[in-house]
This record gives sequence, structure tokens and C-alpha cells, in this order.
Amino acid sequence: MIELPIYNKKGKQVDTLNIDEAMLGSEVRPTLLKQAYVMFHSNRRQGSARTKSRGMVEGSTRKIYKQKGTGNARMGQVRSNIRKGGGVTFAKTRTHEHFRKDMPKKMRQLANRNALLAKLVDGEVKCIVDLDFAKPKTTDFKAILDAVGIDRSCLVAVDSENRNAAVSARNIEHVDTIRVDQLNVFELLNHRYLVVDKASMEAFLDGSAWKKEEEAA
Repeated sequence: MIELPIYNKKGKQVDTLNIDEAMLGSEVRPTLLKQAYVMFHSNRRQGSARTKSRGMVEGSTRKIYKQKGTGNARMGQVRSNIRKGGGVTFAKTRTHEHFRKDMPKKMRQLANRNALLAKLVDGEVKCIVDLDFAKPKTTDFKAILDAVGIDRSCLVAVDSENRNAAVSARNIEHVDTIRVDQLNVFELLNHRYLVVDKASMEAFLDGSAWKKEEEAA
């Protein structure tokens, strides 16, 4: 059982949240995390790398010079693949589908939870009692991060309805925000710390975060 400290906005521990490791995969699984990370990374590729065939290259289709009588070898148009500036012999046109990878749904879900377990084991999850703000205020949010010891890159996970917290955090350097129902292994491993409020953490653990978004949709 992992005991996650709960802090108030001034950085003082006021409570503890007990988390069962079995809910998150029991132990950190590096192979699964790498497989999921590579999948997320590949699926983000734009797939815009491509080369042009002779039909795609701009230029005249006129024969460069006549077939006979010049003493030179036969030569076609300037877009020929053997001439400088011509098309590529075996042109490749790749879209994002060429790089796309997939994993079974249950493996993806386990990888997302296991990434959270890795953060918990390393003490890189900072759970706040609440992240409610009357209005967006970047300086107030920065004060919370400083109070709980955030000194590296940070991912802030909040409920989709908590817009004030998301707006307050988005202008801070090296801080990114994400909806708690969209937490994934790629974002978790790309940031040193995870900052989340207690209600959002509980919603992620019991699965109610996804149910809420599905009902809203």
C-alpha cells in the first residue's frame, strides 16, 4: 500500500491517500512502459516526409534534343530520374498511417496506470487538497508549485470543468496541463512531476473520470 501525502495550497501536509499498488499493475513494468511510449510517440508523427517521382517534378515534358543526328546518347525530358533536379526513381510518399502503431485497449490502460505507479514510487506525484480558484491567477498557481517543491518540468492534471486552474497553470514555464481522464504514459514520462488535486486522483483510480466524460459527451 502506497501512502500518498496530501498537501494544502501552502505546501503543508494535511492528509494521506492510501493507494493499492495492485490497481496500478502491482509493480513497475519497464517493457510495457517503453512499448506504450513508442506507440504514443509514433502515432504523433505527422508523416509528411516524401520524395517526388518524375511525374511530380515541375518542368517541361519536351524532349531535350532530337533523337538522332547529334552524336549524343538518346535523352528524354528534363524530369528524368537520371538528371539533376529530376524525379526520384522509387519515390516514397508516407502518411501518418505508415508510422501508426497499436496496442490492445487493456494494455494501454495498464500502461497508463503503471506510469502513475512509477511516479508514485519515485515520489514525483504532488497531490493537493483542491485546485479551485475564484478566477485564473498564474502567480497563485506558481506559489502552490513552489510550496510543494516543484523544481523541474511538471504536468498538471485537472478535471475538465476546472478551467480556472488550467488557465492559471498554462503560462508557467515547463508546466503543461491535461484533463485527468486523458492522463497517459507519454505525458507522464515526459514530465518529472505530476500535480493533481485529490478529487481528480481518486476519479482516475476508480475510473469515474472516464464515465463522467462519456456521460457529458
